[in-house]
Amino acid sequence: MPVAFTFPGQGSQAVGMGKALAEAFPVARAVFEEVDEALGQKLSQVMWEGPQDMLTLTANAQPALMAASLAVVRVLESEADLDIARDVAFVAGHSLGEYSALAAAGSLSVADTARLLRIRGDAMQKAVPAGEGAMAAILGMDFEDAARVAAEAAEGEVCEAANDNGGGQVVVSGHRAAVERAVALAPQRGAKRAMLLPVSAPFHCSLMQPAADVMAEALSTVAIAAPKAPLVANVHARAVTDPQVIRDGLVRQVTGTVRWRECVAFMAGEGVDSFYELGSGKVLTGLAKRIVAGASAQAVGAPEDVAAYKASRGL
Repeated sequence: MPVAFTFPGQGSQAVGMGKALAEAFPVARAVFEEVDEALGQKLSQVMWEGPQDMLTLTANAQPALMAASLAVVRVLESEADLDIARDVAFVAGHSLGEYSALAAAGSLSVADTARLLRIRGDAMQKAVPAGEGAMAAILGMDFEDAARVAAEAAEGEVCEAANDNGGGQVVVSGHRAAVERAVALAPQRGAKRAMLLPVSAPFHCSLMQPAADVMAEALSTVAIAAPKAPLVANVHARAVTDPQVIRDGLVRQVTGTVRWRECVAFMAGEGVDSFYELGSGKVLTGLAKRIVAGASAQAVGAPEDVAAYKASRGL
């Protein structure tokens, strides 16, 4: 039974995430302390006590979600005899979750990952002045049709398909007026529904090029090792292990489409039938079930989930 570990992206953050895990398991607490130290900030306090608007800031949400995910990994290693090299066929993460996946697989240190995500969050926030960009979800439309809607709505501005999430959910990103035009146009072109998303910047489109440039520089200074389990990368939708390919993919990912539907389908095509989402929330668990009929998908984020994981693996 080949297993894949997936790691959530921005939007899955919630005040209190990881707190019960840290209280129950010293190895989890150590991850949060390591991230706090790497950032020179009590990020764990923001995660556990809020306020929500501070946790939602991109520069906080990104390293916070990674910390919550890596805490789960460390608990499974100590409590469930997890060995990623032995037990996991692939790792994959949605947008920032790709960094969590790489840290879990030993490609990046936790401290380096936290610092990179702080830089990434800051750079993505600064790339486009507040209010000039937007993102919208288009529901009930396949990726190719949604991409055509985005292109039609652009009218000389930027409006691009940012996330192919699967299950008929596509996110478009770009200039606010163009994205608003896409929201109006999508139902006319056959979408069930389209709505603006409450995000602070237009992620995963060409407007993010300044942030991609920042990440190219930041990533050039960080050691990346071959992962213990192959990474199914957002921009390739296939397994990669070469550190330079991984580095280039992380830069391209800032402006590129998150090809999540294809990533999950690739893993299923390679024989994976059990998907575990490690960290905060259950977004990817729901998507896996919609993308792969009959797939087993389970979220692991709290102490009771650790017990359920062990039971599902016959431990």
